[in-house]
Amino acid sequence: QVQLVESGGGLVQAGGSLRLSCAASGRTFSTYAMAWFRQAPGKEREFVAYITSSGAYTYCADSVKGRFTISRDNAKNTAYLGMNSLKPDDTAVYYCAADRSGTMNVRRAYAYNYWGQGTQVTVSS
Repeated sequence: QVQLVESGGGLVQAGGSLRLSCAASGRTFSTYAMAWFRQAPGKEREFVAYITSSGAYTYCADSVKGRFTISRDNAKNTAYLGMNSLKPDDTAVYYCAADRSGTMNVRRAYAYNYWGQGTQVTVSS
């Protein structure tokens, strides 16, 4: 099992930047693929970005491509989401998730067994 704790959220003006962190417990972090999702009030949880266990491959949703970057440091048991050029539409609770099964459904929340508690990102206009 792995436990995940997000941090780094906050209030930022449109056009600003934030970097979210997802710290994982245990010694098996490098065996988990990681992803970021977000959920705005009244909306379904939405896929944001994915990274393989080694970090060799990443994939971002079209809505954030070119603005957000997912990365990881396996030595520090931490995954990151760098967010630039933030827009008010990016306002949501951001969650990190972990998968060890090798799922192909990387955009689907149900594919992930482990979740953090979330961190709020608010972008003001």
